[in-house]
Amino acid sequence: MQNTPVSSLVGEEYEVEVGPVAHGGHCIARTEAGRVLFVRHALPGEKVVVRVTEGEETSRFLRADAITILDPSKDRVEAPCPFAGPGKCGGCDWQHAKPGAQRRLKGEVIAEQLLRLAGLTPEEAGWDGTVMPAEGDKLPQGEVPKWRTRVQYTIDADGHAGLRKHRSHEVEVIDHCMIAAEGVSELGIEKRDWENMASVEAIAASGSHDRQVVLTPKPGGRLPLVELDKPVSVLRVDEKDGGVHRVHGRAFVRERADERTYRVGNGGFWQVHPKAAQTLMLAVMQGLTPRKGETALDLYCGVGLFAGALADRVGDQGAVLGIESGKRAVEDARHNLADFPRVRIEQGKVESVLPRTGITEVDLIVLDPPRAGAGKQTVHHLAGLGARRIAYVACDPAALARDIAYFADRGYKVRTLRAFDLFPMTHHVECVAILEPVKKDA
Repeated sequence: MQNTPVSSLVGEEYEVEVGPVAHGGHCIARTEAGRVLFVRHALPGEKVVVRVTEGEETSRFLRADAITILDPSKDRVEAPCPFAGPGKCGGCDWQHAKPGAQRRLKGEVIAEQLLRLAGLTPEEAGWDGTVMPAEGDKLPQGEVPKWRTRVQYTIDADGHAGLRKHRSHEVEVIDHCMIAAEGVSELGIEKRDWENMASVEAIAASGSHDRQVVLTPKPGGRLPLVELDKPVSVLRVDEKDGGVHRVHGRAFVRERADERTYRVGNGGFWQVHPKAAQTLMLAVMQGLTPRKGETALDLYCGVGLFAGALADRVGDQGAVLGIESGKRAVEDARHNLADFPRVRIEQGKVESVLPRTGITEVDLIVLDPPRAGAGKQTVHHLAGLGARRIAYVACDPAALARDIAYFADRGYKVRTLRAFDLFPMTHHVECVAILEPVKKDA
């Protein structure tokens, strides 16, 4: 029996009315035949011509770009970045929307995910529906916040630095990135030849003048002599084990938050927006209101940002346990928090380490899980520890909403939720939810 060939619809064009925003940096539209389209470079309410970029006759939905705007939204602006638009760089989703409109769109996505996955209205989640800009990000029209302190450049076959196109391995070669922090731009990564390199990550610490590049060579590629426009330390990713090794300079950068310095080694995780670490730390501490002598967990603790803030507030009679899977991050966290004798950092996955600790009760919990969320098993374990408050820091509203529903199954409700626009021009948004046990009727 012969298989009938599937007909690709890539390149097909449709005139459509654009519907609501959806999670992922696109809007929903339908063809006259009722076929669902996920449309980038459009805004709700617009009439546009789209061109299909992914999908076949049998696909549940098609992906498409808006290539002609027939009836523009009042929120539309001309994208300030020359590398933004259909078929170009995939880094920014909303260059064509006013900053206030971007935040409204992100708020609509959060509200939709909360309702669909957790059954909560904004009011029931203790949220006023706003997405707050970071301090200093409100700029005159046409200016773009230079917030990205870490930029991962992909290198094309000719050794030129660029950024990946949307859902593609193709490289859009650029001569600058408008959202890159000045400390990244001043390195001049885009101006030099990176022959034999697969990628170059540039890091500009916001808590110090430390600058770092992390080089990933192509298989068998020799490391170049790195001469950039500013002093910089150089690290290399080993092609065999994926480990990061120092070539010259410091193996770490120094960041600042809560009046403390944090060492972040080997290109490890730190919030990308220069105001993010302080903003999130304050939101978490304001929500938890730690008290002297309390015990706390900091899960997925990284280099110890929240553990340090908690330790400072629970004092010498309190105790904090941090759990982190990354070996280098654990080393950094132990170094960063060495002056707190009542802080312990354990290495491993939260779902494996936490049950082994023997902890049966705790006062406060902070969790900042990866994009996929904590998951039902971990949430149910945490809910059984009886914490008076839990702070959930989330970079994905869908994962947050799913985990909120799991907490609800175990007797925890959302007390407050706050949302922050720490990734301007993109669809990403950061949330801090504060949960507490549901009071049982006497």
